[in-house]
Amino acid sequence: MSASDAAQGATPGGDNLLELAMLGKTALALAVVVGIILLCSYALRRLNAGRGQAGRHLKVVASAAVGQKERVVVIQVEETWLVLGVGGGQVNALHHLPAPAEPPEPPAADAGGFATRLASALRQGKARSGDDGASS
Repeated sequence: MSASDAAQGATPGGDNLLELAMLGKTALALAVVVGIILLCSYALRRLNAGRGQAGRHLKVVASAAVGQKERVVVIQVEETWLVLGVGGGQVNALHHLPAPAEPPEPPAADAGGFATRLASALRQGKARSGDDGASS
């Protein structure tokens, strides 16, 4: 084995070492970027903590879609309800009224809802199949 063969055999091992060093540098750079993102996220949460208190006086009471992008929203601001029309990048005040003394109850489940109608249809289907089986 000549000296040139030995030098060529040592070169691939050196290339592997260089590739490993590049991989390590890339991993370190990625870790630094992720660390910076987490640090910025933490800082933003800390800075915005004081701003969240302004929303305590604002509460969405109800909302209903009246179109694909349009909604009517009832908002409670302290002791007043505002009825707002929201859509197309605009918010329009439709009406305002004093808030009731008691908060509204959530709407009850629709008595004629899909689940009830499905259960009724299944019962009727079973009754019909029972009638057909009895006559055979």
